[in-house]
Amino acid sequence: MHEILRFAERSPQVEQLGKVLEKKGSTVLLNEMVGGAFLFYMAATIARKGGVHILVSEDKDAAAYALNDLYALLGEERVLFFPSAYKRSVVYGAEEAESVVMRTGVLNALKNHSEGFLVVATYPEALAERVADMEGLTSESLHIKRGDRIEVSELEERVQTLGFEKVDFVYEPGQYSVRGGIFDVFSYSESKPYRLDFFDDEIDSIRRFELSSQLSSDRLEQIDIISNINRAEVGRVPLAEFAGGANYWFEDADYILGKVDDVRRKALQESDEPEEMAAKLTSRKELIENMAEANVVVLRNTLAERPASQTILFHTSPQNRFNKNFEVLADELVSRHEMGYRTLLMSENRAQAERLDGLLYATGREGAKFEQARLTLHDGFTDHDLKIALYAEHRLFERYRRYKINGQIKRDEQMTIAELNSLHVGDYVTHIDHGVGRFGGLVKIEEGGKMHEAIKLVYRDGDVLFVNVHSLHRIARYKSGDEEAPKVHKLGSGAWQKIKNAAKKAVKDISRELIALYAKRKASEGFAFSPDSYLQQALEASFEWEDTPDQLKASEAVKADMESSRPMDRLLCGDVGFGKTEVAIRAAFKAATDGKQVAVLVPTTILALQHYRSFRERLREFPVTVEYLNRTKSAKESARILEDLKSGKIDILIGTHKMLGKGVEFNDLGLLIIDEEQRFGVAAKEKLTQLRVSVDTLTLTATPIPRTLQFSLMGSRDLSIISTPPPNRRPIQTESHTFSEELVKEVVEAELQRDGQVYFIHNRVEDLMTIKGMLMRLCPEARVAVAHGQMRPAELEKTIMDFIYHDYDILVATSIVESGVDIPNVNTIVINNADRFGLSNLHQLRGRVGRSDRKAYCYLLSRPDEMLSSDARRRLRAIEEFSDLGSGFNIAMQDLDIRGAGNLLGAEQSGFIANIGFETYQKILNEAIAELRAEGLDVAGLSHEEQTVVEEMRYVDDVTLELDVEAELPEHYVRQQAERLKLYRKIDAMTDEASLAKFEAELEDRFGKMPDAAKELMNAVRLRWEAMRLGMERVKVKNGLMIVRFVGDDKSPYYRSEVFMEMLRKITAQPDRFVLKQRDGKLQMTVRRVDSVAAAVDVLKSL
Repeated sequence: MHEILRFAERSPQVEQLGKVLEKKGSTVLLNEMVGGAFLFYMAATIARKGGVHILVSEDKDAAAYALNDLYALLGEERVLFFPSAYKRSVVYGAEEAESVVMRTGVLNALKNHSEGFLVVATYPEALAERVADMEGLTSESLHIKRGDRIEVSELEERVQTLGFEKVDFVYEPGQYSVRGGIFDVFSYSESKPYRLDFFDDEIDSIRRFELSSQLSSDRLEQIDIISNINRAEVGRVPLAEFAGGANYWFEDADYILGKVDDVRRKALQESDEPEEMAAKLTSRKELIENMAEANVVVLRNTLAERPASQTILFHTSPQNRFNKNFEVLADELVSRHEMGYRTLLMSENRAQAERLDGLLYATGREGAKFEQARLTLHDGFTDHDLKIALYAEHRLFERYRRYKINGQIKRDEQMTIAELNSLHVGDYVTHIDHGVGRFGGLVKIEEGGKMHEAIKLVYRDGDVLFVNVHSLHRIARYKSGDEEAPKVHKLGSGAWQKIKNAAKKAVKDISRELIALYAKRKASEGFAFSPDSYLQQALEASFEWEDTPDQLKASEAVKADMESSRPMDRLLCGDVGFGKTEVAIRAAFKAATDGKQVAVLVPTTILALQHYRSFRERLREFPVTVEYLNRTKSAKESARILEDLKSGKIDILIGTHKMLGKGVEFNDLGLLIIDEEQRFGVAAKEKLTQLRVSVDTLTLTATPIPRTLQFSLMGSRDLSIISTPPPNRRPIQTESHTFSEELVKEVVEAELQRDGQVYFIHNRVEDLMTIKGMLMRLCPEARVAVAHGQMRPAELEKTIMDFIYHDYDILVATSIVESGVDIPNVNTIVINNADRFGLSNLHQLRGRVGRSDRKAYCYLLSRPDEMLSSDARRRLRAIEEFSDLGSGFNIAMQDLDIRGAGNLLGAEQSGFIANIGFETYQKILNEAIAELRAEGLDVAGLSHEEQTVVEEMRYVDDVTLELDVEAELPEHYVRQQAERLKLYRKIDAMTDEASLAKFEAELEDRFGKMPDAAKELMNAVRLRWEAMRLGMERVKVKNGLMIVRFVGDDKSPYYRSEVFMEMLRKITAQPDRFVLKQRDGKLQMTVRRVDSVAAAVDVLKSL
């Protein structure tokens, strides 16, 4: 419970309300009670009185905000959310597992509630759906305690009768799996699955575990395993009947119960089986009958069936709107202090509180102060009886506040990424030494009388290569930007080596060129801007979202570059909607306040208009003139703009490459901002390169640059990356459905009703007119336009301009809209045949909506599920699950990485990537950079960490191990081949003892005690690390001996290194144990008395 509730302890009204609620069947009207205060005093009453309370808000968003306020005031453990069980509505019958889990969790909590309080937040659509009755819930659940005696097979039978399905690994409600004495089950009553550990036939421990890592978290004493009661054949009752004597809280009970009837009426009209539908839904009349004995608290006395029997008068007023005018706020704070009020700022963000402090101080009003309360409520209020004023910080800055709902099933992106990247038999893979082949699965091979697990790769003409599990890092899944199948190489031919060398040479050439350019820029003089002014602080404080750490870092770096005397050349990467434009606006404003002009260069006419709108909107309160130049301007207007530019009247000019032409003269250009540079032609780029040497330049791009490339380009360009999504951007509600005209009609009409616009994406130009006809038939009042890449550029531009100016309601287009058209009024996108799009396309397309403060929707329409390939199903599920901006970024990042690399390094590089696959290209790239450094190429601007990485470049990059013990994950321990392969890849990528120890603990947690072969595998990994450190290419442990072969090239700098000299000193001191000799021109060493892999590790550690 939050300490802020102690203010309410002095309230006589709260005491009175508590007493009234002790009786049954009261209807209480709270008079003069405003939004934020309602939840505050509700929480205070609940904390004092206890009992079950159900709050019904008018829609899902309102319920979720109320839920968050109650979390903040009462703690999260006993405050639950009760959603509708369906994705869209009960009519379509598309159930959402997560919602069913939350509903079941609420019923279970109500059933087991005995003391203290329990609060449930809900809304009309959820309240309208009936729930299982108490008897049904009991019959569909299984109660289990630690120490219970039950056979694993018996428990398995019981969960099967509840309808649970057996799988390899549990990842969705309604599934279970058995591995030896470990029983995992995902009940419908919890958002995390349970893991039961058996000792013989006794349940030894019960733990929850994380879906993404499959590792257990907290321990429990007892649990309820409940089936999907939404589908079970059980009695159905309204929630109000199930909850018995709960207390109900409504703002407007008449409106909410009316909405319950609307839901029922609409569902019965649209359903093919009205009787079945009627059994699923309740009505206003039934709910009021169920609540006859219950207490009802309302803010409006509108419910004819239950007029108020008691009225309690409060004296509260809502938080005023200040329109970001901090002087008015300061005046109000001063007058409140003079009247003896306590003023509190509700904010969990200390930085924001300090920012507000600074802004109030700058107004010069003495006494404009507040105390900070560390919580966030949706609305502030003033209570004139208690003399307290609470201000919600996000309201003062007019920011959107995001809510969270506990009990949502958390699927980690990493898990999805792993799923999308997992290897299947038949996939193309690249081996760094042998080129592209096909993956043939895990097989057992005999080696030195022992069976080992190895990976089978099939090359051209049926050649087969077996790769030891310790060399997995030399294989990568083949990925390139194109969907076409790659060319499979022949083993032993020189073709692969040629490709590899050509790619390496190209990387080296590009790096040299970039480094030379950087040096030239470093040597020239530029303009040093002055530090931030008061105006700059005011602009940054008025940003309507919260800055992400990355955004702040990027913004600070840009400003620091501008304040230094050498010209800035910074590249800013970040996904669509991550706040790059805001960083650019701040930089432009900084230049303008110092009397310099700013040029913003964009690739298309439409983008020029869009940026002009963003800049003008953001800088409207400040003394800055913004203009734009593009083809749509008349000759007269253009001439006036050029004249004003020359005379210095225009501070910021936005335009296409026309701005680089002869007639455009700036009075005093200080900053150049380039958006999506890769989309400009060669001539424009040359002009830019000349400008760059003397003018500060900031380049923005939404194509992410792969992490590995950043490292190689470290020295050639200053780079800022915004990879964290804005915390309070509204997630885009994403749903995948089978195509149906009714659904299209419903979603389009819903958007048009709120005066919005719709994108309808269909990727075949020849069908676009048919789609337009269908939409005009379904929504006769809608104005529909068509756009695609085969139209004449001027015509396409005009269509999109007309759409921006809202001359049309729906734009039927191919994925041409993917690249950069932002229209804040478009907040619904329908993607037809979504199963045919790649992940990054879907992610980019979805990023086109949700660019304003309205809730946005993305509908993915596809063929019925059974007709989709498993890959397409996985893609749709991934994009549906990660509705947040930025979460999909990491997934789409993988597709985009490939594009980004191509854009950054030019077209020939894209060709190399297509030949060899992306991951292998990255490995070759790293080798090339290492060689450049070895050649002594000076790369400026490396940080200390990067310098150490360079210095630690190994003398050998792989070690061949031959062991006479079984070192593997046995089949009886990890049964699934795909899982074994995943674990091998994980082990192979490890580089230190800490991560290996953690991995061993994970294995024991998931699969039970490690067998000897698995322990030997861990030792083999340690042996490989030590051998690499000491420059050994081959290590054989057999018959009590260890035979080691060193770096093959006798001219290698390894033989002059400190590592080798030190080892030599130690070896020569023990001639009875270590023997060195040359064999076939290679140095090798024999070590005696080595009877196990662990002993071999100890020997190498001692050297």
